[in-house]
Amino acid sequence: MNSKSDFSSFVRLNVGGKKLCTHISTLTKRDPNSKLAAMFSTGDHSLCIDEKGYVYIDRDGKSFTYILNWLRDGSVPTLEDSKYSQLLKEAEYFQLEELVSCIHLLQMNKKEKELGTELTRRDIIKYILDKEHYSPEPKFRGVNLSGIDLSGLELTGINFSYACMKNTCFAKANLSNSNFDHIDAEGADFDNSHIADSSFETANLKGANFSYANLGRAFFRMANLQGSTFYKAKLGSSILDGTNLQGANFNYANLGSSQFREADLEGASAVGIEYDEGTIPFSGYVSPYIH
Repeated sequence: MNSKSDFSSFVRLNVGGKKLCTHISTLTKRDPNSKLAAMFSTGDHSLCIDEKGYVYIDRDGKSFTYILNWLRDGSVPTLEDSKYSQLLKEAEYFQLEELVSCIHLLQMNKKEKELGTELTRRDIIKYILDKEHYSPEPKFRGVNLSGIDLSGLELTGINFSYACMKNTCFAKANLSNSNFDHIDAEGADFDNSHIADSSFETANLKGANFSYANLGRAFFRMANLQGSTFYKAKLGSSILDGTNLQGANFNYANLGSSQFREADLEGASAVGIEYDEGTIPFSGYVSPYIH
């Protein structure tokens, strides 16, 4: 093996003296924009290959074993804090943005469990600022953010799926293009926030406040919005199919061309609503008890 053109789908690696074998696709598929993927796909990197055909990489071999396992199945190992620091350094070197993000999130979760403390506004801001250098999609999947004041923050494009956000304050925050699928956000405050193009599929948003919020093209399919408030909110062309909207307040909201197929609107209030010309407000809802 003398050049990149001689590579088959199988490659032998010598990383800091640690010899490993894998497939080219394993190194390139999970994070195709990484430096590691570029080394074995673009031809922009010259590779050091010994007489036995091993590609030599002058980095920490033990950490690369963890990286290789992550590339194979997406699992981040459970390690001591000192070892996470080394793994993080290697992930940053190879520009594996998703792995960097996963390590940061795992450390945050570990802090919460070990110290018995909840994350703070300062923790979230620090994490977001750190992630701007590494990952286009910061992740808070499954994290407990209950009761935290996150008002006014720039929180676009974040994965909050499965997080616990009971009574969390997002007032005046920018949450566009974020993933809130399956969250528990009972009593959360989204007052005057920007949530366009975000997803809340099957989320628990009972009693949540969306007053004055911009919800354009938000996706709420099968969400629990019982008793929630959309006073003077702008829904644009949001999807609320199959939602529980019993007792919800839509007074003076702009529904645009939003869809409510099979939504339960029993006891909902809709005084002074606006909607796009040619559309039927609350078209397709299952309960006739709007007043």
